[in-house]
Amino acid sequence: MEELNETIVTEFILLGITNVSWLKVVLFVTFLIFYLCSFVGNLSIVTVVITDYVLHTPMYFLMANLSFLDFFYATTTVPKMLSGLIMEDKKISFQGCIAQLYMFHFMGCTEAMLLTSMSYDRYVAICNPLRYQILMARAVCLQLAFTSWLIGSLYSLSHTVLTSRLPFCKMNKITHFICDIKPLLKLACTDTHLNESLVNIVTGSLGFITFVMIIISYTFIGIHLQNIRSEQGRSKAFSTCTSHLTVVLLFFGTAFCTYLSPVTKDSLEQDRITAVLFTVITPALNPIIYALRNKEVKKAFRRRYFIKWIKSICD
Repeated sequence: MEELNETIVTEFILLGITNVSWLKVVLFVTFLIFYLCSFVGNLSIVTVVITDYVLHTPMYFLMANLSFLDFFYATTTVPKMLSGLIMEDKKISFQGCIAQLYMFHFMGCTEAMLLTSMSYDRYVAICNPLRYQILMARAVCLQLAFTSWLIGSLYSLSHTVLTSRLPFCKMNKITHFICDIKPLLKLACTDTHLNESLVNIVTGSLGFITFVMIIISYTFIGIHLQNIRSEQGRSKAFSTCTSHLTVVLLFFGTAFCTYLSPVTKDSLEQDRITAVLFTVITPALNPIIYALRNKEVKKAFRRRYFIKWIKSICD
């Protein structure tokens, strides 16, 4: 036993969601459907925004960034989770685990920043429509997107480096279906209070600041809408925000539940459930929420695929 305890961990075992055989099959089919919806839906939005000139606006540029992000967000975690549901081998190398940890938090933080940028875009479009082309010029959009990706990369890198330097020498079974920070801290054979505090402080601060900025944007939007006398005009203006608000509540609600609670056995069990929401379900729902509620996106889909259909007939 002493020799085993002194052995440095070179691989981890992802315990997954459940050990019940019939439930594994049900979850595999369900998650596979959600992943395929996410794959097709998000890539379709990215493609149609790039190819349709009508959608070359700040709002759809940011939407395409979000869809591109959601595609990779799901791809970072879901395939490994699906293989764990149908295969006995649930091992992942130490390097693979750290890489997944980095990508997972990189995508998560970047999504929070993009959602904040999108709320600012809606604020400018509704409250300052005459200055929209200036305040949301091409250079501004590129800066917002680049800053979102950069902050996400730096945030994830800091947590990944700190976690990768921890000694893992006793247990290698991760109580999760992905390599996340809190389950890994539970396995480290050293005091991790500093790491846990940094996760809570940094993640909590970043999440709180971005969420407050979104709330401020929508507070100003709400005040502005009260000054619109026309009920139809008010309804039309707010309809452009409901899709974004739905995604914000889904994302931040699950994120706060996961990363602002202490590392305990009960919290780890809860984290597995909430992680399913923002790794499997949310990336699949986002394109549906945006595409089905957005007239311009639906028109662009019809234009793109109708033209293809006409060309195929002519050929």
